[in-house]
Amino acid sequence: MAVLVALVAVGGCTAQSVDVENGRRQPIRIDITATPDGATGSGENSGRADTDQKGGGSEKSDNGDGSGIGSGNGNGNGGKPPTTSTRSTPSSPPLPSAPPPQVLWHRGDKGLGIREIQARLRQVAWLFDGPTGVYDDLTVQAVKGFQGKRGLPRTGATDSVTWARLLGMTREPTKWELYAFGGQPAAQPGPRCMTGRVLCISKTSRTLRWMIDGRTLSTVEVRFGSEYTPTREGVFSVSFKSRHHWSTLYDTAMPYAMFFSGGQAVHYSSDFAARGYYGASHGCVNVRDEAKIAELFAQVRTGDKVVVYW
Repeated sequence: MAVLVALVAVGGCTAQSVDVENGRRQPIRIDITATPDGATGSGENSGRADTDQKGGGSEKSDNGDGSGIGSGNGNGNGGKPPTTSTRSTPSSPPLPSAPPPQVLWHRGDKGLGIREIQARLRQVAWLFDGPTGVYDDLTVQAVKGFQGKRGLPRTGATDSVTWARLLGMTREPTKWELYAFGGQPAAQPGPRCMTGRVLCISKTSRTLRWMIDGRTLSTVEVRFGSEYTPTREGVFSVSFKSRHHWSTLYDTAMPYAMFFSGGQAVHYSSDFAARGYYGASHGCVNVRDEAKIAELFAQVRTGDKVVVYW
């Protein structure tokens, strides 16, 4: 048997054996393409010997241990398995970023909308002055504080997102919250104000017009008494004037006082200047602008008409 194996190694595929009965040699073919488990070769390994012979190539290990794939397999790539080309899938384009919120009001703006912003900021205790109707430095700082508290960019400008948050946290301001410190337009003078020298005082617009023969010389914001100490309405006249008057009834100063109905007078009020329409008088007509009432006091005479009306 050892001789037979040697013959296979040398001869390749065929060995000669002896037919004992007839005394003749019969060829014996041995298939050497069988796998170690007894199955014949197929797929990549089927016909490997024939291919090697036709290609004339020799087995050569790629890694020096004799286990490499032969270089003469006829595919022109040095015996390496064919590579499959892969086409990269283009990445999806990035989603567009959300546009920044629209700026509605910013520093320097003026108008009724600014008054509403300021009134609402007062409601949530971010602003303590005004409303003035001007988007000033105090308003910018108040808006920044409101934005920062809610995780919004601290721009100081009121954009659509900031405005929506402020609306959700506040109620609609009343007229006198919008004009808490004055600035409201004066009402049209009544017919009783159109002749002579008149202090024409409107409770509707909370304004006083100083008029001579139907012509308005100056206008100031005024404040009246509360529901418990109301300012009387009607036509009166200035009974006397007192530049440095002191109220003994309420123990308070009443500078530039011009009395028209008993103890009720038109005069300057430091409380009105400080608190605006968040307070009320004891029945007098308060003026918050000291410079204007000083001018008015100098022009008004005793006996001039005073009209208080709605």
